[in-house]
Amino acid sequence: MKIVIINYGAGNIQSIKFAIQRLGYEAILSNDPEEIKAADKIIFPGVGEASSAMHKLRDSGLDRLIPKLEQPVLGICLGMQLMCNYTEEGNTEGLGIFDVSVVRFDNQVKVPQIGWNQIESLASPLFDGILENEHIYLVHSYYAPVTKDTVAKTHYGITYSTALQKDNFYGTQFHPEKSSVVGEKILKNFLKL
Repeated sequence: MKIVIINYGAGNIQSIKFAIQRLGYEAILSNDPEEIKAADKIIFPGVGEASSAMHKLRDSGLDRLIPKLEQPVLGICLGMQLMCNYTEEGNTEGLGIFDVSVVRFDNQVKVPQIGWNQIESLASPLFDGILENEHIYLVHSYYAPVTKDTVAKTHYGITYSTALQKDNFYGTQFHPEKSSVVGEKILKNFLKL
């Protein structure tokens, strides 16, 4: 199985690569469109600021490629947010895969949300064998509201989408590679799709 982690200069991609290795697989880091198109599974990570990350995607043409991919694609954290229509962070147009706009947490809660929280309303093959209210690890100041593509929710001041799915596209606001045994199981489920 060929696993490609999209390397576009926005992300802690090494920790994802190591998590894949712990599961017994190898992953390639690449921003080459041909290599990405030839992959069986694609991971689209992201840590950082949305507008500069989107700028890097546009510069490499990956903004046009990613929405056309037909194999399973997993967006993580900022990667998931960039798969949405728009994000308030830097007033950034996204890839338009998920029909939702990402907004900033209001001042009622401490921002960014950093640490462990629970996932609920699990409704995707990503969560096979995962129990309701398991704990996952998050670091973010922006979130996707609950939408028709929501397949997991988390509560932090409000209830928001902590995972999205549409067709072959999956997104997690949390970091599976930092979410211990639960995160490893979710990554394994993605690689089995």
